[in-house]
Amino acid sequence: MTATTSLPSSADVAAAAERIAAHARRTPVLSARVDGRPLSLKLEHLQITGAFKLRGALNAMLAAGAPQRVVTASGGNHGLGVAAAARMLGTEALVYVPETVPEAKARRLEASGAELIRTGAHYAEAAEAARARAGAEGLRYLHAYDDPDVVAGQGTIGHEIAREAPECDSVAVAVGGGGLVAGVRLGAAGLRVTGVEPEGCRSLHAALAAGEPVDTPVDSVASSALGAARVGDVPFAVLRAHPVDTALVTDIEITAARDRLWEEFRIAAEPAAAVPFAAWLAGRIPGEHTCLVVCGANASWTPEG
Repeated sequence: MTATTSLPSSADVAAAAERIAAHARRTPVLSARVDGRPLSLKLEHLQITGAFKLRGALNAMLAAGAPQRVVTASGGNHGLGVAAAARMLGTEALVYVPETVPEAKARRLEASGAELIRTGAHYAEAAEAARARAGAEGLRYLHAYDDPDVVAGQGTIGHEIAREAPECDSVAVAVGGGGLVAGVRLGAAGLRVTGVEPEGCRSLHAALAAGEPVDTPVDSVASSALGAARVGDVPFAVLRAHPVDTALVTDIEITAARDRLWEEFRIAAEPAAAVPFAAWLAGRIPGEHTCLVVCGANASWTPEG
């Protein structure tokens, strides 16, 4: 984060909620009892494109006045969110992906109307090329999580939970690069927030221990969505000013929680979306009645029963 970068605020989240209301789905909150305990689920996997990323992309584009062209780097949910938002707003989206991107993801991105540019063997190389293109042509570069407008857009999930689930006293979300947990912390006024990470992808835990974002290993069943090697500067600064609780879960716990989401609710979630549920099942989330954010269901697995 540069010295001139302003951090998003709760007011920015409220403004984002109004800004994106005409375009994004206001996803429902489901209340239930599991193992005798009350629990609510924010069903964000029902969002357009099957994940929460649309919110941040929409807010960033609308805040910039819906520019004619935007550029990003992603091979997953963020790229789909940017492409969908661009289509809604009549904007052209350029999505850079590594040459190793799975064909299934590439097809979805191309079908969304985005221009797909394959370059480099790894995501970092694709992102570097995307930023260079944005700088050379004066385009708005949409970072997946390290952007104040994107963080504010993701925070609209917390904004909705605080208003539509008054029975809840805490919220739990999965952490990758930190954009979602930082946004929800700003938007979920008065609610305790817990950021949950896989043991093999602990960018936030590492940053809090070091006092600053640091590079970390990426090794988890949920790494396709939570595989940020380094928490974003903007999210980290938000969380330093507005702390959250943290928890870790194992891959075995994540897989079991994913299967339980299917068994209990018939939600075919991707592993990342099961991470908060895994921590809740293990008793690592504070609060009497927690709302878990089911962040996405772009799964590559097929439930067996």
